Amino acid sequence: MKLQVYALGGLGENGKNLYVIDVEKELFVLDAGIKYPTRELYGIDEIIPDFKVLLSRKEQIRGFFLSHAHEDHIGALPHILQEIKAPVYATDFTMELIKDQLKEKDVPLEDLKLITVDQNSTIKFGNVKVTFFKTTHSIPESIGIAVQTFDGTIVYTSNYTFNQTGDQRYQTDFQKINEIAEKEVLLLMNESLGSNKVLNGNKNQMLEIELNKAISSATERIIVSLFSSDLQKIQKVIDIALSYEKRIAIIGRRAQRIVDIALKMNYLSIPPDRLTNLRFIDEKNKNDDPDLVCLVTGERHEPFYMLQRMVKKIDRLIHVNEYDTIIIATAPIPGTEKMAARTFDLLYRSEANIVMIDQEYLTANHATSEEIKMMISMLKPKYIMPVIGEYRMQYQVLNIAKQMGYTDQEVFLLNNGDALRLDDQKPLIQKGRYRTGDIMIDGISLGDINEIVIHDRELLSEDGVLICIAHLNPVTKEIKGEIKIITKGFITEEDKESIKVELKKICREQINLHFGNKYVNWNELKNTIRDEFNKYLYKELRRRPVTIPVLIAVDNDEKN
Repeated sequence: MKLQVYALGGLGENGKNLYVIDVEKELFVLDAGIKYPTRELYGIDEIIPDFKVLLSRKEQIRGFFLSHAHEDHIGALPHILQEIKAPVYATDFTMELIKDQLKEKDVPLEDLKLITVDQNSTIKFGNVKVTFFKTTHSIPESIGIAVQTFDGTIVYTSNYTFNQTGDQRYQTDFQKINEIAEKEVLLLMNESLGSNKVLNGNKNQMLEIELNKAISSATERIIVSLFSSDLQKIQKVIDIALSYEKRIAIIGRRAQRIVDIALKMNYLSIPPDRLTNLRFIDEKNKNDDPDLVCLVTGERHEPFYMLQRMVKKIDRLIHVNEYDTIIIATAPIPGTEKMAARTFDLLYRSEANIVMIDQEYLTANHATSEEIKMMISMLKPKYIMPVIGEYRMQYQVLNIAKQMGYTDQEVFLLNNGDALRLDDQKPLIQKGRYRTGDIMIDGISLGDINEIVIHDRELLSEDGVLICIAHLNPVTKEIKGEIKIITKGFITEEDKESIKVELKKICREQINLHFGNKYVNWNELKNTIRDEFNKYLYKELRRRPVTIPVLIAVDNDEKN
């Protein structure tokens, strides 16, 4: 049997997870996530995998199979489904969040085939069966995916832990994992994100102790930062707050939608009389009641951004004061480190009581080295392919597997685009077999943001912009009205007027020189003005702003 496994995202990086299993030219796509942009990608909202490889084979795609509802595993789906109308398989909770994202991006649901599954579902595609098993993660109804073929089963764990102390609905289905192991596991695609960490141990209990201590000792309003998709932590904070007879307010537009879905499906429990909606601050209403616990929630940078607004007293719902207790239960994720550091600095200047929860207690949602060993021991795969994580994390999974007796020829460290062929169970790696890359999303734009646009935005951010507007009559060779100079991002207020006077003078001189010619060469005039401006500004300020001359031709009646 001809088998092939490759990734269009998720290897050597944190996010953008998208893995393809090709069984005799039938494609099974596991997850389709986004990656959050780093600071240097100016104005980019999110990054998704380049899925053009799938476009050319969309008739062979049997479905998208989603492991859980975090955006790094489902966030790219609304973009891909606009071009590939393949069926989508996900658990009930995950599907509700997918539908929510599709509605937000105006994708008609009636055009799609959305199929809910659970840990007992078996889906047959000719000689291939797809089954699922419950896993423990920070969001409900997380599942691992098993693709059964004649040559053996390929198991994709996605994100998981083996912490079984929480809500029973989040607990791992060990019996199902053992049943899958009995059918011979050919390849284990195991997550790598927590591979360099030791066993979780009592980290979840320590988190509860820290939260309890902070909430019980607070005498006035409490503000807690949380990621909206981490529903287990949100429920933990709510339960502790309720035990001290507090009222709960949830802040964050995206968070409110996730919370509404979780409440509807009973994955969050808040008594209606304890859940309160905050009104905008005015002279009578300050939203600072001492029994209030405000959950500041969102994705990625949003909790940090909202806390900054609250400290600066420009938020419409909360203005931080010296009596507040602020609990930081959000560990910075890649791309938000600088914003988080700036937020923490602002918080400590606010004179409020700041409680920073240890990051070790906040990042216990991924399989540690001991848990990876346990998964390998249960499934006993013939081969292992570390997925979901940076290369150093994948390499650590290799080390773990070697400690258990696997060889370098049985554990495959791949990059996005590399193909692992398993024809008749014999492995062969084809480096760079498939085209991969990033598609950058800016607002609703898909795929039209490239390196040139990013470079221009970088120049604007570093050196600012200068726009010069002049109305010219090419017949009478006159400048009509005042030359206008607009500057952004490179001149101080005290220098602005003197610099503008000099720039207008330079512009006027260059226009008059060109008026000496028989005809006005507009492009040559623009380039000359731009060059002279750049020479002057570099000499005076050592700056090279993006310079845009706007020359408008008017007739004798001074109409455009």
